[in-house]
Amino acid sequence: MSTVRPKGLHHVTAIAIDPQNNVDFYTQTLGLRLVKQTVNFDAPDCYHLYYGDESGTPSSLLTFFPWPDVPPGRQGAGMMTTTAFSVPGSSLGWWHERFKSLGVDVDRPLSRDNEEVLTFRDPDGLIVDLVAAEGDHRSGWDGVADIPAEHAVRGLHAITLSERDLDPSATMLTELLNMNLDAEQGDRTRFGMPAGVSGGVVDVLAGIKDRGLQAGGTVHHVAFRAPDLQTMTQWQAELISRGVSVTQIYDRQYFKSIYFREPGGVLFEIATDDPGFVKDEPLLELGRHLKLPPWLEPDRDQITASLPPLRLPPQPEFMIP
Repeated sequence: MSTVRPKGLHHVTAIAIDPQNNVDFYTQTLGLRLVKQTVNFDAPDCYHLYYGDESGTPSSLLTFFPWPDVPPGRQGAGMMTTTAFSVPGSSLGWWHERFKSLGVDVDRPLSRDNEEVLTFRDPDGLIVDLVAAEGDHRSGWDGVADIPAEHAVRGLHAITLSERDLDPSATMLTELLNMNLDAEQGDRTRFGMPAGVSGGVVDVLAGIKDRGLQAGGTVHHVAFRAPDLQTMTQWQAELISRGVSVTQIYDRQYFKSIYFREPGGVLFEIATDDPGFVKDEPLLELGRHLKLPPWLEPDRDQITASLPPLRLPPQPEFMIP
């Protein structure tokens, strides 16, 4: 068994279609903060948009690659199929009414795995859950005027992997990522990271026969938290020693990363907590300007010309100097 384990989920990255619809939905409908407006470092003609709490704390982050010409994807085996955020325990009814009034594709709240869950889909069909979590004391982001602070999204709660077979993925989660097998209910198995960690749950839904198609409205990868570069380097060495194909360490500006695939095919990332999103702009200005890494800065004019302009949400009054 591995000697290191994740501190929780770091972020989830999905594929969107229209960047403006993406910004409008996640900032104004769901009430997250756009904490970084940058580009896909491997394909800089595509935005990389990060949403989270006030400062973009690890475990609060949902990020997107919006590709205007990408076709719709299809959920299925070998994919991460649901991202769950936590909200206060009494908030699901409020969110259900809000989504209905705004025309969001939303289901009725239900009980699942001893939790109250509200499932909805974003404009591209990405499946997102809100989970009533009484024990999550994170503050979230309270910068949207019509979302009271007592109902604000707190941060990531859980992810769901859809797999043909449980055992290979379960082995990686428990033996290589040092998670606990916490519960089994029908075809759903729950794995947990350290006790008391918010945003530390992985559900595996097994027995999915049809393979998914990664495109618009689906998840690209999920990242787990490493506290520092030394821990991530140790993790990289352990994975290699177990025969897992792991990438080199990448500099993503706001964290360092390694990537590998779990046996079912889902792309996993390990990302460091540091240095964070205030590395290249102050807290009050997060997400207001297009930020590029130093190696892309010489191409700013060309990159900017290839990107559709974005209308950003207004700054909250309490953040205007």
